[in-house]
Amino acid sequence: MTERLTGHSLLISLIATPIRHSMSPTMHNEAFAKLGLDYAYLAFEVGNETLKEAVDGIRALGIRGSNVSMPNKQKIIPYLDEIAPEAELIGAVNTVTNKDGKGHLVGYCTDGTGAMQALVDEAVMVKDQIVTLSGAGGAGTAIAIQGAFDGIKELRIFNIKDEHYDNAKATVDKINENTNCQATLTDLADQDAFKQSIAESSIYIDATSVGMKPLEDQSLIDEPAVIRPDLVVLDICYAPRETKLLSFARKHGAKKAINGIGMMIHQGAAAFQLFTGEDMPVDYIKELLFSEE
Repeated sequence: MTERLTGHSLLISLIATPIRHSMSPTMHNEAFAKLGLDYAYLAFEVGNETLKEAVDGIRALGIRGSNVSMPNKQKIIPYLDEIAPEAELIGAVNTVTNKDGKGHLVGYCTDGTGAMQALVDEAVMVKDQIVTLSGAGGAGTAIAIQGAFDGIKELRIFNIKDEHYDNAKATVDKINENTNCQATLTDLADQDAFKQSIAESSIYIDATSVGMKPLEDQSLIDEPAVIRPDLVVLDICYAPRETKLLSFARKHGAKKAINGIGMMIHQGAAAFQLFTGEDMPVDYIKELLFSEE
């Protein structure tokens, strides 16, 4: 990789924590190399405490763009100059562009479209379906709103009463006011309601951090009766690729158990286009990343 870099190479960053597990640097750098683009993509451990300084650094160094992941997707918004309409509606940003490298930072959110396209790739359609979604952070909110616009009939959001709960209430209101989807919010502590909702849903999406380090030995579902042969399970986590939830779902006969690689690739492809103006070679990247399983 280093031999192709020059004094004119443009830098794209990824700011989050924890982040060293991320496949995004591999994905973007391989795509740059495939297309012969003079860019480099690097990951930086950045949390809320140093987020403002990191954004200042993007401006000062002329970094051409950045991806943003937990825990910064919502916290970064006040530090940006402009927010795209979908990111404003979602209330979270996962992609930032630096217009011409001159310090005007624009925030976007590509998580929702990435998740929906990942389901399409698996021949799973959300239109007219009942969907249960756990998690109301940046990614969960993006999935909820995009799914509603893509035709989900009924969306049942479950989240613990943490800092994201009020945001989830606002998300439900936005969906009910702006789409034909009927959205509800329930405290995840109500396990009877959670299990009943999954029993009535055709798709269950886990957009929480459960299953990722340091929670890799945990799953929100641990009763075989919750898994049905016609249930589709999407866990947006991709490291590990086989979370405890996905392993449990496969073992007990779920129709499909899908990890977050497809979502990661498609949200990344949308970000790649924003960064470079070029289309990511998605089929090449899919083969490259999936072949490592």
